[in-house]
Amino acid sequence: MRILPSEGANPPVDNESVRVLIRLLRSHLGPYAKPVYLLILLQLVSTIATLYLPTLNADIIDNGVIKGDTGYIMRIGGVMIAVTLAQVLCSIGAVYFGARTAMAVGRDLRASVFDRVQSFSARELGHFGAPSLITRTTNDVQQVQMLVLMTFTLMVAAPIMCVGGIVMALNQDVPLSSLLVVVVPALGAIVLVLIRKLRPLFRTMQVRVDGVNRILREQISGIRVIRAFVKDDHEQARFGGANDDLTAVSLRTARLMAFMFPSVMLVVNVSSVAVLWFGAHRIDSGSMQIGALTAFLSYLLQILMSVMMATFMFMMVPRAEVCAERIVEVLDTESSVVPPSAPVTELLSHGHLELRAVGFRYPGAEAPVLRGIDLTARPGETTAVIGSTGSGKSTLLGLIPRLFDATDGEVWVNGVDVRQVAPALLAEKVGLVPQKPYLFTGTVASNLRYGRPDATDEELWAALETAQARDFVERLDGGLQAAIAQGGSNVSGGQRQRLAIARALVRRPEIYLFDDSFSALDYATDARLRAALAQETADATVVIVAQRVSTIRDADRIIVLDEGAVVGSGTHHELMADNPTYREIVLSQLTEQEAA
Repeated sequence: MRILPSEGANPPVDNESVRVLIRLLRSHLGPYAKPVYLLILLQLVSTIATLYLPTLNADIIDNGVIKGDTGYIMRIGGVMIAVTLAQVLCSIGAVYFGARTAMAVGRDLRASVFDRVQSFSARELGHFGAPSLITRTTNDVQQVQMLVLMTFTLMVAAPIMCVGGIVMALNQDVPLSSLLVVVVPALGAIVLVLIRKLRPLFRTMQVRVDGVNRILREQISGIRVIRAFVKDDHEQARFGGANDDLTAVSLRTARLMAFMFPSVMLVVNVSSVAVLWFGAHRIDSGSMQIGALTAFLSYLLQILMSVMMATFMFMMVPRAEVCAERIVEVLDTESSVVPPSAPVTELLSHGHLELRAVGFRYPGAEAPVLRGIDLTARPGETTAVIGSTGSGKSTLLGLIPRLFDATDGEVWVNGVDVRQVAPALLAEKVGLVPQKPYLFTGTVASNLRYGRPDATDEELWAALETAQARDFVERLDGGLQAAIAQGGSNVSGGQRQRLAIARALVRRPEIYLFDDSFSALDYATDARLRAALAQETADATVVIVAQRVSTIRDADRIIVLDEGAVVGSGTHHELMADNPTYREIVLSQLTEQEAA
């Protein structure tokens, strides 16, 4: 069952949302104080000029037109042209500086969110989710940026226009100005009621946008699975449901917004009729001049137009508040992987890896993923990690390059705790080939040079040769300059894995981490690749996580994991002899004779 906003799906919104929006804008508008002050000055001059024009017009009517003084009309008309020219120039300048500042704030907000997301560990990325982070970086920032733009171009002038219009209207006729006591509060009440109803709807709208993005990303990424299981209708229904939910909230929002303008225009038109009615009686009694009535009507319209501009702004504020909360939530989230305050920038030893009583537990989890892991790997050795699905193998490898930090124990690289090593230095020493290799949009060469931009073409071909990828790259149109689609979707899974391995080889780290990086390869290619790797990484430390026994059986040391704990360590033959967990894994893939 879908829960619409009226059914209590949204938490109550208080002034905290406004404070969050103000805090976000204050921090990002600080560098642009001078342009902001300048545009406020320009808006002030432009508004004063606008307010002065009806008075000049009334003066022309009362002292020029009625008296037939053509010279007076020409002189005051010239003043009106000069005032109008000043008003236009100041308006253009204010819009120019306002637009530049708003676009700069949007750029800075996107950069701030992006920088914060780049510092997140896997834990924070999993908490927010990719679709929500994309929406916050694009759509949410755009809403705040639009609010800043409208504030500088409309909202700054609105209060000046409203207050100045009231003063000038009182200057024309005090008794007739009593109408303002009724009109302005009526408009304010209409706006306040509608804003209170719009705010929770905008909050729900952003959540529903997240939902549409999430489902769309899943369906695009999983299109092959959808086709394989013939679930097109099911996925269309899923997307249709999310789309209908977003449409329902958008329609409710649009109805309220559509109701606002007719309400405001009704007040404006009724007010104009009332001014003409009462003003005509005052002119008839000799208490008011025709020019004053014309000027008063102009000031009334200016006052109501300023309220309408404020109304338009207030329609945007609730959604911007919600977006600001979502942006600030990202900006205020600290990564669980904190860079060291005094980082170690030089490591003396070479390729030494040690895990000391390492444990890892996800926040709120009942049991740890890893516990009491001790492991030592040295240069020239290959250490393999094997275990059943969910035993914590990939998590173990992720602790070494600090994709997340151990909650217990320590991880040491070259004699230093990784939490004390400068991130750039750690990335230089440790090369990780993840379980799901990812290639970026570009070319084969740009992907291979991702970790080492100065690598030569000869070094790229050498890495491809070792990774058993040279043959298929040479067959590609363009070779090293062949195009790679986002995620490497235009190459097969095995080719993607070999390119990811080649990318790590180009970096030439001291410690290689292969997280089930050979699973998509056939046995012959796997064997050739491991033989080539053994020569290429002879002086490096190699840690391999694998499900396939044939991949790790020749390792110098094999670590057996079961439910997050080490239950065996030794060579293949030693473990086959005395470790039932390892023996069970091996015999599930090989016969007794093959295992021996």
